[in-house]
Amino acid sequence: MQIFDHPEFDHHQQIVFGGDEASGLRAIIAIHDTRRGPALGGLRIYPYASEADALTDVLRLSRGMTYKSALADLPLGGGKAVIIADPRRDKTPAMLCAMGRLVESLGGRYITAEDSGSGEEDMRLIRQETSHVSGLGHDGNSGDPSPFTAHGVFCALKSAVRHRLGRSDLQGLRVAIQGVGHVGAHLARELHEAGAKLVLTDVDRDNLGMLVSELSAESVTPDAIFDADVDVFAPCALGAVLTDEVAERLKAKVICGAANNQLATAAVAGRLQARGILYTPDYVANAGGVIEVEAQRHQRYNRDSVMRHVERIAETVDEILGRAQSEDKSPAAVADQLARERLAD
Repeated sequence: MQIFDHPEFDHHQQIVFGGDEASGLRAIIAIHDTRRGPALGGLRIYPYASEADALTDVLRLSRGMTYKSALADLPLGGGKAVIIADPRRDKTPAMLCAMGRLVESLGGRYITAEDSGSGEEDMRLIRQETSHVSGLGHDGNSGDPSPFTAHGVFCALKSAVRHRLGRSDLQGLRVAIQGVGHVGAHLARELHEAGAKLVLTDVDRDNLGMLVSELSAESVTPDAIFDADVDVFAPCALGAVLTDEVAERLKAKVICGAANNQLATAAVAGRLQARGILYTPDYVANAGGVIEVEAQRHQRYNRDSVMRHVERIAETVDEILGRAQSEDKSPAAVADQLARERLAD
């Protein structure tokens, strides 16, 4: 398996493959950069089709975490972990404890937290084997970062709508949300409260139906979401959803969602720009979760302070979109450049 010549390898500092025969653990941890601090990134549990697919995902996600933390002004580097397994069928306490031992072996260079396929209870099991874990809550409150991620996306979306559509409010704005799991559902409720009209889709038809009823929203099939007649498209499922084909199909003028690694390739950013579609860089918009998870690691936790930090995401989006317009570049390219500048500092 290629590592150093892999197209997603970006001078990663360390890549660790770990296994445990007894529990069936097959995991990869990627540490991209630790110049600003230890590499924090969630644990994704997913039934990848191959080890190559898992490696591609963990390399992209860990680099995104480096840039996310830099632009969110956090004292953290970027890392990520993946377990090749079906979280509904294969995940066991023994597997999670084995994962904890693998994290512990890195001596604090990597801090894990919940992500797709893992939750707060899983982090508590991992905590039995290592202290290098976050997302466990504070002062009796849940450690679920989803509401903070969703609120950050909401703030970023308002900024993007103001830049592209010239609107300062969301009343009557039509928004298509792809994926209404933890983050997508929170985002949908915030948008509904602000007066937006929602078009929703998800592979979980039962949860989708309940949310559609709660919010008086419209539902469509997963493939039809790209053709929805909306102002904003919010990808909140898995990554690589913005392909060349999707870029041609979208009717939305703004893209702003919670999913990581939304661009299938870097070239798609240019295609979206050419079509007049404003893409909000995903790792900027969805940084609310890591801001919350970082705050949980410290003794003096203050929720109001965390929310103020999350809401500053809008200021970062303003800076990126303004610079992109003045330099005639895609927001994705500007965000990457700004992150590298902050890392160099």
